[in-house]
Amino acid sequence: MPRFPVWLSALSLLTLLPTALAQPGPCAGRVIEHALGETCVPKSPKRVVVLDTGELDSVLALGVKPVGAVTALGTGFPGYLKGRTGGIADVGTIQQPSLEKILALKPDLILSSKLRHGNIYPQLSRIAPTVMAESVGVVWKENLKLNARALGREAQAQKLLTNYAARLKKLQVRVDRNTTTVSIVRFVPGQVRLMQQANFIGTILADAGLKRPASQRQNTFMEVATPERIPAMDGSFLFYSTYGPAEATDLHQYLKSPLWARLSAVKSGRAIPVNDDVWFLGIGILAANLVLDDLEKYLGNP
Repeated sequence: MPRFPVWLSALSLLTLLPTALAQPGPCAGRVIEHALGETCVPKSPKRVVVLDTGELDSVLALGVKPVGAVTALGTGFPGYLKGRTGGIADVGTIQQPSLEKILALKPDLILSSKLRHGNIYPQLSRIAPTVMAESVGVVWKENLKLNARALGREAQAQKLLTNYAARLKKLQVRVDRNTTTVSIVRFVPGQVRLMQQANFIGTILADAGLKRPASQRQNTFMEVATPERIPAMDGSFLFYSTYGPAEATDLHQYLKSPLWARLSAVKSGRAIPVNDDVWFLGIGILAANLVLDDLEKYLGNP
């Protein structure tokens, strides 16, 4: 993961601010342990800024509307959150959040992860108390719990996870897990990915007890798939998506390939395009429930 640049103007401004890292005196709120130490956060944060799509999903699910959030592509917040994000200020992209914009919002809590923004944790902590998860994706449920602790909404998080578990049990009853295999393919600019098990969607399939094709059982994030690897994409069901405009990826090239046409999932009408925002960018409980909606729709009635 590249280390993200920080604008010098923001750095200069932040040097004038008292740091939250030192935290002199007793904590008047709550002390939260996280990936980069301990942070004293307000008892009830009112102005929250989130710096990843998973944090945005989580805080909205917990009933908190942040005052600011980053975007993945710089083209707006995830579409599946439409109706929930009105009034949230755009503070840059995940790759390059704007410290000036964050500072201007006067937040009382910032949520992110060490993986994404550990390198600018000192600067963020000078703006407001900052809580960071260790990583993203496969640990999305743990991150939801961490965000809930920071917001003082642990009971809400537990209810969300209990409802998620109940939905998994209902899905398991409806699917023949002995014969069903689920293949996941993602088309991104310059790369086609066989998604393996160590990612957001991999955890949901594992939670549901759904098998993966032999080509997708590694405990890694993904494997690059050249056109010759199209046969490895097969399964009882094949779900695929595109990150950004389809024209910027190799989607159409692969879909026109004779190898694609020979896939059993394609021949049986079980090669299904899905929403990339939901299946890959959401990384939160709201997105997970929408993934379950799709799995119930397509796998529950084979």
